[in-house]
Amino acid sequence: MKTIAVIPARLASTRLPRKMLREIAGKPLVGLVYEAVRSSPLLADVIIATDSEEILEVCRQRGWSAQMTSASHRSGTERVHEVSNSVAADVYVNVQGDEPLVHPEQVATLLDVMKDPAVQVGTVKTLCPPEDVDNPNAVKVVTAPGGRALYFSRATIPFDRDGTAPRYFKHLGLYAYRKSALDLFVSQPESILEKSERLEQLRFLENGISIYVGETPYDSVGVDTEEDLQRVAEILRKR
Repeated sequence: MKTIAVIPARLASTRLPRKMLREIAGKPLVGLVYEAVRSSPLLADVIIATDSEEILEVCRQRGWSAQMTSASHRSGTERVHEVSNSVAADVYVNVQGDEPLVHPEQVATLLDVMKDPAVQVGTVKTLCPPEDVDNPNAVKVVTAPGGRALYFSRATIPFDRDGTAPRYFKHLGLYAYRKSALDLFVSQPESILEKSERLEQLRFLENGISIYVGETPYDSVGVDTEEDLQRVAEILRKR
């Protein structure tokens, strides 16, 4: 499979202003994500897709492949779709621009899911650490035995009514799509559950597109807050 990775990176962030250009270990966040994704040998190319001239200029100065995309996009998936209209591939991988701890094995697990030609959308999960079980910034996922996603939520799912201590799985910010799935996504309005949870992947589920989930032992830390930024900086310092 020819696989292209796209990193959506917008400068306007409400919870952590200008987070794509915030520096960690001497590099802007978007650059850490780019270099982490680039370490996978399974990708034909990695492209930062942005609507910011400032981000684009930083990428040019550092030699990171980047492409200007529309400022009207409401989600990272829409930005990946724009890239798919000009760059041909069998599979498009969407790595959220606030995931600096992406591991090559996570990419490999994701692409294993896509080896089945019937799978239109894939993603990955890992066992949820105890501190993230009740954290709304850590999205949880529940799946059927074959790996098909039943639901994604910021809530703690499944609910442990009788104290059976279920295993909780954290959804990681990596997706893989066929072009047809991207085309369908942008053709549909924002869905009810998507609006409620602020999780764009729910649009696929509400429109009958199954998402299949691979499991990886490698966790990640999405940078949404100042505390997340410091947490990632500490992890990288220890490495």
